[in-house]
Amino acid sequence: MCGRYTISKAQEVLGTFFGAEFSETHIPIFNASPNQHLPAILDIQPDKILPVLWGITPEWTHRKSRLLINARAETVNVRPTFRESFEQRRCLVIADGFYEWQATKDGKQPFRITMRSFEPFAFAGIWQVVGGKPAYVILTTEANEVTRPIHDRMPVILENEEHDRWLDQDLPIEDVVQLLDPYPANAMAAARVSRAVNSWKNKDSSLIEPIA
Repeated sequence: MCGRYTISKAQEVLGTFFGAEFSETHIPIFNASPNQHLPAILDIQPDKILPVLWGITPEWTHRKSRLLINARAETVNVRPTFRESFEQRRCLVIADGFYEWQATKDGKQPFRITMRSFEPFAFAGIWQVVGGKPAYVILTTEANEVTRPIHDRMPVILENEEHDRWLDQDLPIEDVVQLLDPYPANAMAAARVSRAVNSWKNKDSSLIEPIA
């Protein structure tokens, strides 16, 4: 599961890191939530970082409230809702941390999970056209050793050298599937953060500060 994440780095830092030019978007974002337009790189414009809607409502549902924000890596290439997008429309979802919640006797405790280096990274995303504009979901996989004590799922994070391959529309699907493993745990760290992050309405930088 991935329901919230962060893009706390400056626009200039992200543009240099991903080798792409920013279109209009508002960062930093300390509590990125579904139904927001968030920075992503689509395979059809690999040199642009665009504001793209997080979440899709599938055509087969009549429930406007049924917003899909994640797709399981294990089934994304066979599920009718996602199969075509996985094969033809992939994107890099820009982030530098994500939140997961650990069940405790006192309620759910949020953690922010980042690279040990605090460098930005990209989630593996797929996109569809919704209402004439692109919208994405984030792929998830089984948790690595850092995330597992907190939650049993985590977003698929691509290694930096995998970015171009993920966006390559000519890459054979069997090779694309190989990119969906959990990210190496030894490069990541988790820190307990304020429960203020539980509300999507809270947006300030204090959300990412570690607490005891």
